[in-house]
Amino acid sequence: MGALDHLSHMFDCSGGGSKLKKRKQFQTVEIKVRIDCEGCERKVKRSVQGMKGVRTVEVDPKQNKLTVVGYVDPAKVLSRVAYQTGKKAEPWPYVAYDKVDHPYAQGVYDKKAPPGYVRKSDDPQVQSLARATSTEVRYTTAFSDDNPDACVIM
Repeated sequence: MGALDHLSHMFDCSGGGSKLKKRKQFQTVEIKVRIDCEGCERKVKRSVQGMKGVRTVEVDPKQNKLTVVGYVDPAKVLSRVAYQTGKKAEPWPYVAYDKVDHPYAQGVYDKKAPPGYVRKSDDPQVQSLARATSTEVRYTTAFSDDNPDACVIM
């Protein structure tokens, strides 16, 4: 070990080690914000266009939906929209109708949801509806078109 190696270890100027910056994930952030007119639409769109990492911004005024795609943090996008526009902004609370096992269950069906959407639900009671009991399975398979020998009455 030479003198230069010894001095370089004593006077380390690297800033405290090798701290690598964690890169943000490429993701789609959907936000529900009230859009009444074209002016509101422009205001909402401009509020997030200048953010670092934003690739595309889409506004759907019929659904009151803002979609931001890029290397962004969802919480920062949400707070920026609320601050810049002065409007109430919340994460998109809906999911596609066909992604839910029981779309008409209490707590999932929402009259205010856009067409083809229902409210997201993490309620365990709603999720328990998705599991069929053994008697339900027995009765549904008894009259199945896939198995013609399942029902002797027909």
